[in-house]
Amino acid sequence: MSVVLITGGCGFIGSAVLRHLLATTDHSVVNIDKLTYAASPEALEGWRDHPRHVLVQADICDLEAVRAAFRTHRPVAVMHLAAESHVDRSIDGPAEFIRTNVVGTQVMLEAAREYWASLEGDAKAGFRFHHVSTDEVFGSLYPGDPPFTPETPYDPRSPYSASKAASDHLVRAWNHTYGFPSFVSNTTNNYGPWQFPEKLIPLVTLNALEGKPLPVYGKGENIRDWLHVEDHAEALVLALFRGQPGATYCIGPRQERTNLEVVKAICATLDRLRPDAAGPRERRITFVTDRPGHDFRYAMDPSGAEAALGWKARHDFESGLEHTIRWYLANEAWWRPIREKAYAGQRLGGVKS
Repeated sequence: MSVVLITGGCGFIGSAVLRHLLATTDHSVVNIDKLTYAASPEALEGWRDHPRHVLVQADICDLEAVRAAFRTHRPVAVMHLAAESHVDRSIDGPAEFIRTNVVGTQVMLEAAREYWASLEGDAKAGFRFHHVSTDEVFGSLYPGDPPFTPETPYDPRSPYSASKAASDHLVRAWNHTYGFPSFVSNTTNNYGPWQFPEKLIPLVTLNALEGKPLPVYGKGENIRDWLHVEDHAEALVLALFRGQPGATYCIGPRQERTNLEVVKAICATLDRLRPDAAGPRERRITFVTDRPGHDFRYAMDPSGAEAALGWKARHDFESGLEHTIRWYLANEAWWRPIREKAYAGQRLGGVKS
């Protein structure tokens, strides 16, 4: 039975990919995860102890640990998702983002290239290294600008996006220099079940439930393109099997919303699902000092990926948001301990958008 190696498989997007891969294919999955603050092994749900899943607790910056995983499990492909991803955290402390996102990617590429070089015949020809990245590497769009495409020049604006841009360039350099069969996908803002409570949608949802202020940067005019994580997972697994070395796939849903529209949609949905006796929750919206260097708009043109992968986002934003909010309402046992930890309390004033 063939093996896919996933990094960051206990993270928000990684766990969705792992669940989708195990549920829809016969592949086994080796999951390398450091199990940092944002990891949730619970998100693997019924697959956590499945015989086709192996969890390897290791740091992707540890070359010998990564080499050992390749030697032991002999994967047919790699899906590299492990990354530090919270923009506010990158502004406060960029060093860990450089270490994980840049050095960690270089380590993964070197270990994978050594392993790939040892393969022969069909095994070597079929091997793939799929690097999962973000739309933030392309910089900021303004009203009227066309969406990002694979040809959009890079223009990262935060330590986080700069570290992801560097990792993208490394993946392309290994493909060009060594003929290594790697490719990149870039995506828009994800949302859905199991997202860590420091990100915009869970943060606002849980603050609204608890009667706390709903922080919105600036005037809430910044625009993002919102993709349900299950749609993203489906696209990533299709890309693993249909993606071509050297290619770039821009994955998005064409569902742009301002941050203020998102927050108001959360309030309206919660007011309907769990009314607040004190009145509409929009009254708790609080505009806070804008993030340094806050990009105004991200949007993706996914037409190339849709054609190449035979994929299109299934969730519209309204139904996807309600599905997500219902999940948080039903899973307080997961998010409540996170909210109560000291480190979470220090970060929940920020908004990832």
